Amino acid sequence: MADKHLSTQFDSELNGVSSRVMELGGLVESQLRLAIYALSQFSAESANQVIETELRVNGMELEIDRELSSIIARRQPTARDLRLLIAISKTTANLERAGDEAAKIARMVKSIIDSGASRTLPSTDLRVAADLASGLLRKALDAFARLDTAAAVSILKEDDQIDAEFDGFVRKLITYMMEDPRTISASLDLLFIAKAIERVGDHAKNIAEFIIYIVKGADVRHSPMDQIESAVKQ
Repeated sequence: MADKHLSTQFDSELNGVSSRVMELGGLVESQLRLAIYALSQFSAESANQVIETELRVNGMELEIDRELSSIIARRQPTARDLRLLIAISKTTANLERAGDEAAKIARMVKSIIDSGASRTLPSTDLRVAADLASGLLRKALDAFARLDTAAAVSILKEDDQIDAEFDGFVRKLITYMMEDPRTISASLDLLFIAKAIERVGDHAKNIAEFIIYIVKGADVRHSPMDQIESAVKQ
């Protein structure tokens, strides 16, 4: 992932911690896929598995942070190497938060199951947004592994699709609740699930921004797309 350095040991440490980030990303991806499955099938068993995985995700985040702190203290990196380590730390945090959102989806699925309303809710309408968010996270991890700024820009553009799906679902859910007020409680759980899916897309977007920061040294957070594309071309 990183360029070669004078210190072979430093190279090894960077590659090691980068591999751990990818391992964490894979775990969060599987957690999200299982959460989406739990939603589509209203499976309490799958939901419980997602929630149980949260402890492992949290533990990996702490391990990676400790390793990063150790590398910075011992190597005192500068310039691009320091940007890389900072971005790895922020990427790890965003992956952990994406895992939190997967666990939130699982808890809401359990709540809906317990309410007995699962068969009547328009949960299938969330599948498009869920698949988009899952795919975006996977693309973000692939782009991070290759430090691919072009892919990062593409991810930033795709996040708008998830936002549009969320807005459309909220409008549909409001209509659904107005037609049958008895579904309000369970529908609110679905609303929280929709928001969690949107947040997964946001975390993928954040990772894409960190890729540009590593490669170009430009902080493109909160920047309009034309400025981001200009920064990548420089």
